[in-house]
Amino acid sequence: MEGKFQSGFVNIFGAPNAGKSTLLNALLGENLVITSHKVQTTRHRILGILTEDQYQIVFSDTPGIIDAKYKLHEKMMSHVKSALEDADIAILVHDINLPAEELHSLAEKLKLKVPVILLLNKVDKYKGEAPLESVIAEFAAKYPKWQVLGISAKAKTNVQQIVPFILKHLPEAPPYYPDDSLSDRNERFFVSELVREQIYNLYDEEIPYHTAVLVQAFQDKATLTVIKADIIVTRETQKMIILGKGGSSIKKLGINSREKMEEFLQRKVHLELFVKVRDKWRDNENHLKEYGYH
Repeated sequence: MEGKFQSGFVNIFGAPNAGKSTLLNALLGENLVITSHKVQTTRHRILGILTEDQYQIVFSDTPGIIDAKYKLHEKMMSHVKSALEDADIAILVHDINLPAEELHSLAEKLKLKVPVILLLNKVDKYKGEAPLESVIAEFAAKYPKWQVLGISAKAKTNVQQIVPFILKHLPEAPPYYPDDSLSDRNERFFVSELVREQIYNLYDEEIPYHTAVLVQAFQDKATLTVIKADIIVTRETQKMIILGKGGSSIKKLGINSREKMEEFLQRKVHLELFVKVRDKWRDNENHLKEYGYH
């Protein structure tokens, strides 16, 4: 490999629903991580790897920062802590339509000691009275050591400007992962996440937050992949909502999930979904471990 090669960890932080996962997908040019307009969609730390001839950027999507109410939340916040510890560069995402004080409070909590790129997201939805440019300038004045940029992760506005900022600070180092790697997670993990994404899309109120998905079988056959997954809920009433009248809701969930899986895996999928009740699984260490929340 001629010339210098840059490689490092660029970890993405922000409040719930700031647009972190949408940003990671835009940077990778792939729908790698699930997104939803509902908060707390991301529960794991997920690496997305961007490799070019002269650099490898290991992005890390982290859960939105919240006060922990359950053991599940504690696990989610431990992912944020580990991402703070190994970051070479931090990307902080803030919804520009929310009060600046929310960002200031978050910045104080994180105490970032590495180069920071502050992305003021959702500029395409900006509704403030002050001109957008002056609002961005105010953030830049407040954080003079940070690189500040107004973006829309969803519309991909100014997203192409982010990598050049990163390369100014990315260490010289050999790549951490093979150049054809897109993530550190396996297909089984992403399949379970795709079911969870459809649960967020199809069900309201507390259902998505009380739900986990566990893939029990993942078998590649000659013409298709057979996937069997359990949907875990905390109460019998939630199971009835997931199933729907005459099984109508789970049928729609299965169709939507299967279509997303086929798109992701690039092959035919036979999907079977089962709903199981596990009381208080979000506070049960053994259940959390079983469902992948280590």
